[in-house]
Amino acid sequence: MAERGTGSGGLAGEMALLGVLAVLWGASYTFIRVGVTTIPPVTFIAGRTLVAGLLLLVVLRLRGVRLPRDRATWGQFLIQAGLNSVLPFTLIAWAELRVEASLAVILNATTPVFTFLLTWGLTRHEAVSGRKLLGVAAGLAGTGLIVGVRALDGLGVDLLAQLAIVAATVAYAGAAIFGTRFKHLDSMVPAAGSLLCGAVVLLPVSLVVDRPWTLAPSAESLLALGGLAVFSTALAFVIYFRLFRTLGSVGATAQAYLRVPVGVAIGVAVLGEGLPPTAWAGLLCVVFGVAAMTLPAGAFTRRAARPA
Repeated sequence: MAERGTGSGGLAGEMALLGVLAVLWGASYTFIRVGVTTIPPVTFIAGRTLVAGLLLLVVLRLRGVRLPRDRATWGQFLIQAGLNSVLPFTLIAWAELRVEASLAVILNATTPVFTFLLTWGLTRHEAVSGRKLLGVAAGLAGTGLIVGVRALDGLGVDLLAQLAIVAATVAYAGAAIFGTRFKHLDSMVPAAGSLLCGAVVLLPVSLVVDRPWTLAPSAESLLALGGLAVFSTALAFVIYFRLFRTLGSVGATAQAYLRVPVGVAIGVAVLGEGLPPTAWAGLLCVVFGVAAMTLPAGAFTRRAARPA
């Protein structure tokens, strides 16, 4: 599939997709927090990848799109699965047995930073400009303002779990860079392929470690698993691979900053948490940072040149 352009209309659509992806992945932390209360992390994530992968496989069949059959592409899907699902999904699910969902969102919001650093220092597969660096810094500053200092009170209490989330964040950054090699494919193909590979890796581990037939999951955990698999995994992965073609790896990971206001909003609406007074200023910083990382290079200068 050819790469689509990002004109004024196309760019608006890409930004809307970026926002939808932020909502889907911002909600995933709450799904995980609820799900792992009665389903062990490995089994929960194995179910997540299996359900999402099979769902996308069915949709591909209905669309008449075939998965690749060559060994090289499936080897790449397997690497993508390790970086984008097996390792980070499991680490985050395990960590959320010990840390709050809101703190997991905050720690995981640094994905664009690691993506930028890996791109700048190692791969250089796309242009790394001062504007993108400014966007990374603005997004970090906005994240801090949104969550407020009090939201980080638990930082360091369970250091191992928090380091697990940071490791997951680095894996996500690597996945964002590795995933750019699938630009030539229908976005649903690498999403389905990598999720199915993840399920193949995780299911045997689940059977050995958790013996899932002995579990008695609650209705809430099963509903959380369903919501996580269908919306925050299957649909989210399709959008994620779609954005690689237009926004690049750094731009596609910008939704990590947008997840923070989503997480805060869920906390306010569902859990009755308070909103820090600096949140609105932080939200403006986040929006500016995302724009700086995702808008085409000449967008700011073109707009500034327009007559009043």
